[in-house]
Amino acid sequence: MTPSRDIGRLLEIMAALRTPATGCPWDVEQTFATIAPYTIEEAYEVADAIARNDLDDLRDELGDLLLQVVFHTRMAEEEKAFDFGDVVEAITRKLIRRHPHVFGETAGPATHEQIKDTWEIIKKQEKAERAARYPAREPNESSLLASVKAGAPALSRAFELQRKASSVGFDWKEARPVLDKIREETDEIETAVASGERGEIGEEIGDLIFTAINLARVCGIDPESALRATNVKFERRFAYIEEAVAARGRTLEQSSLEEMDGLWTEAKDAEAR
Repeated sequence: MTPSRDIGRLLEIMAALRTPATGCPWDVEQTFATIAPYTIEEAYEVADAIARNDLDDLRDELGDLLLQVVFHTRMAEEEKAFDFGDVVEAITRKLIRRHPHVFGETAGPATHEQIKDTWEIIKKQEKAERAARYPAREPNESSLLASVKAGAPALSRAFELQRKASSVGFDWKEARPVLDKIREETDEIETAVASGERGEIGEEIGDLIFTAINLARVCGIDPESALRATNVKFERRFAYIEEAVAARGRTLEQSSLEEMDGLWTEAKDAEAR
């Protein structure tokens, strides 16, 4: 096969990759669940390319994101659930329906407020129709937390769930009790680790992360921004370790943990100075 600007060629390539006898073993063994993390990762990489204003990279990252759509669609087609054409039809139908000021019989100029009001009305209609078709899938609309999007990244969704609960007084008023809760959660993690039960360990780690997000919120700190800053700091300090080890004529694999930990402390002290 050769590269092409035709979406049909991309669909053919994906089908070939998923063919059991002649395709790629890794692609063949994937499922919706195993591919989902890559889908989220690619969306973040698109956002990162935009933040860096790197349009060449954005082109490539959008291609990677499109591949995720094609991958999921191919797996659905194999299960005879839907195909790529159905996906395109569904989104075009939604866009036409949600923009009556552009595509409707009475299309014409509209204010931002009118567009917003119409959008909300149509979304409510769609939600009601979806609830009628799939009653078991829809959340309890009377719940305070019903408006928090289930598909949001876990960190931001946790923050929003907490914020919603806080609006009715279900919240800590200051940081001290949250710190006490964090200590309690770390003790529970220690007990879980001692048990060796992975499910329990994962649950307790989730509780700790959720509580740490609560601490950030109570302190008026955006946890996403805080974590991004920590990621940058980790990268910077690890780069110091790499450079120092290379200057000694060795690789990271040839260095001990004690040596690397000492270099980490050096990097930390240098930043403090």
